Amino acid sequence: MKTFFSKNHIQIIAMGASTGGTEALLSILEKLPANLPPIVITQHMPPVFTQMYAERLDKLCKMEVREGKDQDRLYPGLCLIAPGGLQMKVVRDVQGLKVECKEGEKVSGHCPSIDYLFTSVAESCGHNAIGIILTGMGKDGANGLLAMHEKGAFTLGQDQKSSIVYGMPMEAYKLGAVDKQGNLNEIASLLINAMKEGAAEG
Repeated sequence: MKTFFSKNHIQIIAMGASTGGTEALLSILEKLPANLPPIVITQHMPPVFTQMYAERLDKLCKMEVREGKDQDRLYPGLCLIAPGGLQMKVVRDVQGLKVECKEGEKVSGHCPSIDYLFTSVAESCGHNAIGIILTGMGKDGANGLLAMHEKGAFTLGQDQKSSIVYGMPMEAYKLGAVDKQGNLNEIASLLINAMKEGAAEG
């Protein structure tokens, strides 16, 4: 059984998506209040398009949404999208949390990679995090979500019924990395409830 956490302990929310993810992410983010901990997202998308996508989300969501830049500081109410063609990770220093966005090899076949982001969140934030894996082909993100899960983070996965492609969430679920599966329409409320009330495994 996981220990309960309060929203004061959650320092970051990490999300990953691929095929079908652009609309899935929008459907979640537009329901979220502006006063959440920072959100970091890897959506498989080529360069240029990630900035356009972030600008679109920024107009439709209560949080500030933009494409991540190297050394961006993370603060409540900010949502950063990993830039296409670069690997984005979360690091901790004496001032708090920030992202590094750099050229790098593909991880799990992708750049940006969800595994790369999630693994960095596991290392930098441990149990003070929430991880969410959404619709997508392949298995990028499954091992990273498992790393977060093993550090005590609360993890959510999109269910088969609501996924355009039930690949990445299925692989994560098969690994035992997902604490709770949910329909896309439920994920925002599951996230908010976890922040408000804490979450237990199962």
